[in-house]
Formats: sequence, C-alpha cells, structure tokens
Amino acid sequence: MNAGVVIFPGSNCDRDTFWALSEVLGVKVEYLWHNDSEIGSLDLVVLPGGFSYGDYLRTGAFARFSPVMRSVADFAQRGGAVLGICNGFQILLESGLLPGAMLPNKSLRFICDWVNLSVQRTDTPFTNEFEEGQTVRIPIAHFDGNYFADKQTLTEIENTGQVVFRYSDSSGNVSDKTNPNGSFNNIAGIVNSMGNVLGMMPHPERASEYILGSSDGKKIFKSVLEWSRQR
Repeated sequence: MNAGVVIFPGSNCDRDTFWALSEVLGVKVEYLWHNDSEIGSLDLVVLPGGFSYGDYLRTGAFARFSPVMRSVADFAQRGGAVLGICNGFQILLESGLLPGAMLPNKSLRFICDWVNLSVQRTDTPFTNEFEEGQTVRIPIAHFDGNYFADKQTLTEIENTGQVVFRYSDSSGNVSDKTNPNGSFNNIAGIVNSMGNVLGMMPHPERASEYILGSSDGKKIFKSVLEWSRQR
C-alpha cells in the first residue's frame, strides 16, 4: 500500500501518523504539501490532526481552499481511501467531503483524554479488522469536536449507516455520560455514502503501539492495508 500524509501550516500530528504507517505497519508513506496539486498514485491519503492555518475563522475553514484538497476530492471520487483525523475530520466537513459541522465542546474547554468507542460498522475500508460490536480505547485532543448536523442530515447518515464510531463506555454502552463533547448521537466518526472517506475525532496514530497505552488505533490503519490488498 502507498500512503500520503498531508501537511498543512499548523499540522502537528503528521509525523505521528507517518510513524504509525511506516514504522508500525511497514507501509510506504510520503508527505504531501498543502500546495501540491498532484498526489500521485496512492491508496490512502491522511489529513492529520493539528491546527491548520491556526484554526482561524473556523477549524478547517482555510485548509479547505488548499490546492491539495482539490486533488484529495478527485482522489476520493475515484474510490481512494481518505482518512481525516481530528483537524483532518474538520477539514473534510468544511470541504463538503463529509456532511455536518463541528461546534466547540459543550464544556467550552479543550479536552485531552482517553475515550472508549463502540465500532458501529466492520464493512468499511477502515474497520474490516474489527469485530462487530467491539469497543476500542483511543485518545482525543480537541476543542471543536462537538459534531453537529441538521435534522435531515442526521437522519440520513443514521439511516444509511454512515456512523462508524460512537463514544461509549468500556462495554460499548452509549449514553450522555459517555459523550465527552456533546456530539449529536455520540458520533465520533462517520464515512461518506461510498464508505471510502472517514472522518474521526479520536487519534488512532496515538494508539498504534502498546507503549502508548493502547494499540487499538493500529487496526484502523491495518484495515486500510488489508482493503488495499484486495482492491
């Protein structure tokens, strides 16, 4: 599998993501600059976490206009896998590659903590290594992680099964108590209608090795690797 990690001004998780892919999984990875207009022959493009363009105006609002995002949109339309992590998720929302928007956390505080996620689907390029109903432990680190969508959009993504991860307890139970930021329906990650674009607020690259406290995030990258082998 060939992967690319996009660097925007303000990205700060690009090296962590590069490490998880190259050193943990042994994947061939290259960096993509925000001004690049071509992304080459890749199987996976990752928009990493961070504070693209200083999070001015709105998180991801400036990054959506970067030249590389036109190539990312074309890549996704052709069926390539696109993973947006934290700020990357926000950029995907601003770019219209995923539905909805992000609001500030209900606490109006930056949250950096471990959360449990209930895996809602195992038939996507990003979750085929998980078991149905599995609960995973992955950290979050964000201020604008409160997923919002209008009633029609929310109904649509729920009815079409686009929700991939929900905040839960360690047993997979979903409730207000397990919702760290106020996201509608405890949504932590969604895919597009084609299933090849995933946006998630938790950081799988920060849970890719046991030494980090959890290796559950590794399965997301491993899933894409297995998916690419079967294409």
